[in-house]
Amino acid sequence: MFTGLIQRVGRIQEMIPTAEGRRLVIDAGGWPESPLSGESICVSGVCLTLLDPAARCDAIQFDVIEETLQRSALGELRKGDSVNLERSVTPTTLMGGHVVQGHVDGVGVVMEVQSDPADWRVRIKALADLMDCIAPKGSITVDGVSLTIATVANDSFEIALIPTTLEETTLDGLTVGARCNLETDILARTVVHWLRRNATSR
Repeated sequence: MFTGLIQRVGRIQEMIPTAEGRRLVIDAGGWPESPLSGESICVSGVCLTLLDPAARCDAIQFDVIEETLQRSALGELRKGDSVNLERSVTPTTLMGGHVVQGHVDGVGVVMEVQSDPADWRVRIKALADLMDCIAPKGSITVDGVSLTIATVANDSFEIALIPTTLEETTLDGLTVGARCNLETDILARTVVHWLRRNATSR
């Protein structure tokens, strides 16, 4: 489990093809405490299992299977691209964001970017199934970042980004047409799932 509060922005060193998918090698820039082999790390919204980390955590590696590559935007990453990184929560972690699983519900497409420093906003198009779980002032995760939904339209939603988010995550690099990983709020998703199942069973 994660909070959506980004701890580090890493940079892709390599995307190595493997029999199962790709090996993702990331320069994490060094964490104060090195993550352990087998630890869960959220990489731009996707929960991945850490392989043996290098000394001082300058490079971390993950094996990404085809299922994950197809259901997220990770397969579109290239050498030099930036990614958001967060370690899983512990009993002493401050829950400043919201409950994030690192399970991508779908890939959104950026429709509009208003890059006004005083009011930076991004509109993202999402699939209809996801829109049912997206409510104004509710929570959503975009590329691993916990955000509050500003407004909602029929097929899209808007997020307002504060300067700290722009400085400490990759979201300042979102451009029109860019694809991003979306995870809806688990509470909203559970309620929608229950209502759908009960509606069809009657």
